[in-house]
Amino acid sequence: MRVQVLYFGVLKEIFGRESEALELEDGVSVADLLRIYRGRELGAAGFCESIAVAVNQEYARGEDALRDGDEVALLPPVSGGAEDVR
Repeated sequence: MRVQVLYFGVLKEIFGRESEALELEDGVSVADLLRIYRGRELGAAGFCESIAVAVNQEYARGEDALRDGDEVALLPPVSGGAEDVR
């Protein structure tokens, strides 16, 4: 099956692109997909533990199964912001 993976935030910089199409075996779960990324991109390994995943624009859990044609968004934690200016 084929899914489209979208990268947001710092993940765009880590992977050097905004998205990619992945060929996966049938029955792959969200957790399985994150395990693939842990083994594939060393720079992103730390993000896999705290990353949010959305499938077809809805938040997904690790046990959720992926299907052919799904759009998977990898959303890193947000940090930073404005300091208190007085």
